[in-house]
Amino acid sequence: MQYLSRKPAPPLDRFIDDLYCLSGEPGHRRRLSVPPMPSAHLMINLGGPVRLRDSDPAAPAAVLTDGWFMGVWTRRFVVEYPDAVRVAGVHFKPWGLAPFVRLPMSELRDRWVPADAVWERGLGALRVRLAEAESTEAMLWVLEEELRTRLDRESSDGLALVGRSAGRLEASWGSVPVAALADRAGVSGNRLTTQFTSHVGIAPKRLARIYRFARVILAADATRPVAWAELAQAAGYFDQPHLINEFKSFTGHTPTAYLALRRRFPAERDFPPDMGPMPAT
Repeated sequence: MQYLSRKPAPPLDRFIDDLYCLSGEPGHRRRLSVPPMPSAHLMINLGGPVRLRDSDPAAPAAVLTDGWFMGVWTRRFVVEYPDAVRVAGVHFKPWGLAPFVRLPMSELRDRWVPADAVWERGLGALRVRLAEAESTEAMLWVLEEELRTRLDRESSDGLALVGRSAGRLEASWGSVPVAALADRAGVSGNRLTTQFTSHVGIAPKRLARIYRFARVILAADATRPVAWAELAQAAGYFDQPHLINEFKSFTGHTPTAYLALRRRFPAERDFPPDMGPMPAT
């Protein structure tokens, strides 16, 4: 598969990490296990059906053909791609989806929702414009312009508060204590948690956990011996057993089993879909 992306222009860059297009034959990436990562998503499908499966066995699987939103996930899920992939997508910052949809983010946590159930107009027309774009770069411009028209420019005080505080978690990879975030913001811990739940979908402590884990995943180089104890300390875990428990919770693997899987299916350099997601065997 080919992954092409770029960061949008202001003011969208305050809310979005990148716009991307994923296309081609998936190969060993046909079935990917995706651990919790600090992002929310919009995916618009221009190819064959994509299947999504929750790690919670009680949750039903979904077959998605058009487009869907996904809030921040706190557990892993599996995505299964068709033989030929063509998806245009958006990686929102954890707080970045809120100004584009009229829903509390708690309703999108650990869920995928059809895009036309959230955006009540224009998804079909957008898919047509994306499909008719003359190049991948043109597709990304179409997507960016659509997002620009849907951005609520009158951000609430709550979203501004969350954006500043979550931005500190992003910059520190989750190492700033929640009490320090609240003190810096001049609000109580309860108020901060309430605003995070509304605009991110999860509490700041849970988001900090996800950022810490993302730091470890991105730092672990499967081509070399990994000093897990050092990584655990650098990321702010109490000790190596704490990191192992987090690995099992977020990926279903121990760190050792994770490395073995990565070595069987090496991550391609500068290919973001390999930075976190892993082949599901």
